[in-house]
Amino acid sequence: MSPTVLRDGPYRVFFFSSDRSEPPHVHVTRGERTAKLWLEPVALADDGGFPQNERKKIEDFVREHQAELLKAWHGFFGSGSSNR
Repeated sequence: MSPTVLRDGPYRVFFFSSDRSEPPHVHVTRGERTAKLWLEPVALADDGGFPQNERKKIEDFVREHQAELLKAWHGFFGSGSSNR
């Protein structure tokens, strides 16, 4: 299961239900590309093959919605999920 947390234009922001053992993060996908970003602090974990200018746009978007994304993470996994 991979619940969608946000959508913005061509981007879908989600996490995998199996991600419980990792620190809070999201995956951002467009087409065949998927990047992974940590949420505390916001940082790129895997660029997913996105070009540099698009990675910056994705990072800025995640940073702008960080509080909402963390709330969704903790709401889904509970507050006991691991920290990096």
